[in-house]
Amino acid sequence: MLSRFRPAFPALGFLVLLAGAVYAQAFEQLSISSQGGQRQSFRVEVARNDADRAQGLMFRRAMPADQGMLFDFGRVEPVSMWMQNTYLPLDMLFIRSDGTIARIAANTEPLSTRTIPSGEPVLAVLELNAGTAAKLGIKPGDRVEHPVFRR
Repeated sequence: MLSRFRPAFPALGFLVLLAGAVYAQAFEQLSISSQGGQRQSFRVEVARNDADRAQGLMFRRAMPADQGMLFDFGRVEPVSMWMQNTYLPLDMLFIRSDGTIARIAANTEPLSTRTIPSGEPVLAVLELNAGTAAKLGIKPGDRVEHPVFRR
């Protein structure tokens, strides 16, 4: 019975490679300028639709230090995030429409269903590896630079 399916294996391998190539091309540049003048750069995936925002970083086991995910909500509103099915502890940066960081939820708890509120209306949320904000001195009031904030 296995021999009947052998031709599918090379095609499956090709699809996996193709998906990896598409994933690798999905990164965009984002930088954060601190009030003290320092600038940090990241490569981010941008979740622009409901399906991508719902998936987020779920089920991932690792993320390079220079990467993250930017959730673009498309309009300014109060938002809440959670960590269901998310194995990575994260820092969540809640960002106003002008690109300034409103609030940072640091070291969020993996796999938790507890909601994490923005605290005020925001346009986007940036997720980075836990501890990144503290390590790099990123604070509320710092400015995130990305095309999402140039509307």
